Amino acid sequence: MAAVSRSDIARLVLRVGVGGILAAHGAQKLFGWFGGHGVTGTAKAMEAMGFKPGKPSALAAGISETAGGAMLVLGLATPATGAATASTMAVAATAHGPKGLFASNGGYEYPAVLGLCSAALAIAGPGKISLDHALNYRLSNKPAAILSLVATAATTAMVLRRRQTALAATAEAEAAAEAAEASAAKAETAATSADRSAVEAAASATEATTASITTDSPDITTPGTANGKASTQLPPAAKS
Repeated sequence: MAAVSRSDIARLVLRVGVGGILAAHGAQKLFGWFGGHGVTGTAKAMEAMGFKPGKPSALAAGISETAGGAMLVLGLATPATGAATASTMAVAATAHGPKGLFASNGGYEYPAVLGLCSAALAIAGPGKISLDHALNYRLSNKPAAILSLVATAATTAMVLRRRQTALAATAEAEAAAEAAEASAAKAETAATSADRSAVEAAASATEATTASITTDSPDITTPGTANGKASTQLPPAAKS
């Protein structure tokens, strides 16, 4: 075995660090380990972020991170592995994009760093302390690196395009639902106003009818009274 250089040691450290973190994140998605939510919970999160259908997206992300991370640690098929994990992190960074750069605000800082490190390993190679070196770089040659980078770039673009389409459809459906709700509220307000007008009209008609009956009724006077005063005139037989 050729002498190991500082570059080989540095690449080993980078592979173990980045690959270990990626594998742990993948295990969260696939198995619910390390406080993760498993496939079901991850699928719901994927759906909310616009990656539909959610379960296949969760499985793809989990497998890419778990297997890719483990293969980076081992230094196996490093160009293809690094390109695949870089693609996964690029998609994750895009999903966090609206929240800005910094991870403290939910931004894309963290997946961007992991993706850049993975891409760097895909380009630079695994170093001598790796399975690729033990296999004489049969899975880690220059054509494999170029093909992997091109293929993963195309895959990333396709996934992001599908996500944008799904988000646009969701936004359109939400806008239609809001418009329908506003129309229903407007119709309800109009119906309430019409009911109130009908009640007021009925009350006015009742008042008018009552006034008409009062006006048309004749004056009723008590016998033996005139102009509302009692008569004191005696009958003729009572006169002397």
